Amino acid sequence: MITIDNLRNYGANVDEGVSRCLNDESFYIDLVKSCIPDTRIDELEQLIGAGELDKAFEVAHALKGMYGNISITPIYEPISRITELLRSREKVDYSELLNTAKKQKERLIEMHNART
Repeated sequence: MITIDNLRNYGANVDEGVSRCLNDESFYIDLVKSCIPDTRIDELEQLIGAGELDKAFEVAHALKGMYGNISITPIYEPISRITELLRSREKVDYSELLNTAKKQKERLIEMHNART
């Protein structure tokens, strides 16, 4: 279950996220939940794998904004690093950063699906 305490334990900067939502914790949690069905991390991985770095940058930049605006730090940080590497069209191995982002997204999904 996604709660303020669970998000804080997960590593999200909850205070910053809630403040961006005019201190409305319920609205903040709804915004976090709205990210659950998003599949763009997988799309990003596919674009990078295909060498489509311009399109990958657009997707990464959008993800950086989404996770940054709600302060989901565990996903934001690797996506932010990917975005900056793609901004300069760095041809590097993105797999570690992608795997970190995917693992953290899975943790968020597991939190959402937990019933306790």
